[in-house]
Amino acid sequence: MTLDITRFIREHKSQWTELEDLIRQLNKRKSSLQASQINRFTELYKTVSAHLATLQTHRPADETTVYLNHLISQAHNAMYKESNKSSSQMKQFFLHYFPSLIQARSLFVGFALILFLLGGLLGFLSVWKDPLNLSMIMPGTMAENIDPSRTADPRGDIHSPLVSTAIMTNNIRVAVLAFISGVTLGIGTVYLMISNGLLVGALAAVFMKSGKSYVFWAYILPHGIIELTAIFIAGGAGLYMGYRFFVPGPYPRKLRFLESAKESAQLLIGTIPLFIVAGIIEGYITPSTLSLEVKYLIAGVTLLILILYYGYGISKRAKQKPLTL
Repeated sequence: MTLDITRFIREHKSQWTELEDLIRQLNKRKSSLQASQINRFTELYKTVSAHLATLQTHRPADETTVYLNHLISQAHNAMYKESNKSSSQMKQFFLHYFPSLIQARSLFVGFALILFLLGGLLGFLSVWKDPLNLSMIMPGTMAENIDPSRTADPRGDIHSPLVSTAIMTNNIRVAVLAFISGVTLGIGTVYLMISNGLLVGALAAVFMKSGKSYVFWAYILPHGIIELTAIFIAGGAGLYMGYRFFVPGPYPRKLRFLESAKESAQLLIGTIPLFIVAGIIEGYITPSTLSLEVKYLIAGVTLLILILYYGYGISKRAKQKPLTL
């Protein structure tokens, strides 16, 4: 079968030209493709590769075959560069942009922390005054399974599967809901920060009354420092969304709210590695037979690492255009 090269070129030339244009965009230093363009690029790459295979079979020495071979090589190189660019962008996001975004929204993250501490104080005072109030604060039947008097060794009863799972699941749920609740103009976020503080404060009061505070915090802080930091960041993201609805500035309210939602989503995404690390610590360090002193040391190390990470991120971003409120 003889291939009509003229007809073949006429039928597919537009696709080759489109692929050339996309390659040109990818090769520009500050240019990147949209998701739809990347999908189209991938589709064209496969299609033109099939065209090349056809020509290599029927017209291996034709100049069009040489042209397509060169075009596919360019596409492959551009695709490889774009893949590296995506990895570089992810690295840039977590190492520099995310810390600078926290810095820019530190007022809201700090307010989330204050709300949590307020809830913690209320929960502590309530249970300290009347231990029966614990059943009103703790979810479900969790209060019935907490008995510090049964703590006979450093591991004790505090890390029963029920308590551990309930606390971790609750914190992750609160972080996600704190962000989503931004659509309630921040009201839901305020409630979640306070209620989560109530939970921790109530537990702290129970164990302090029983003289087990040292054990309690040894099991909470190693993973809790990272986990609660992530919750405060997510809470700050939700509060910022609510703030921008009420204070849009010189921009249309809807536009400003949508922009804040996008930025807040980036804050939430940035907390994912924090929850992963906290989960690993809670799975392997918290229930281990390590001494309480070592667990406090690990908690201190996690706090130091967070401070260094934050300081490094904002220092590297300092020369770039700062984010505004």
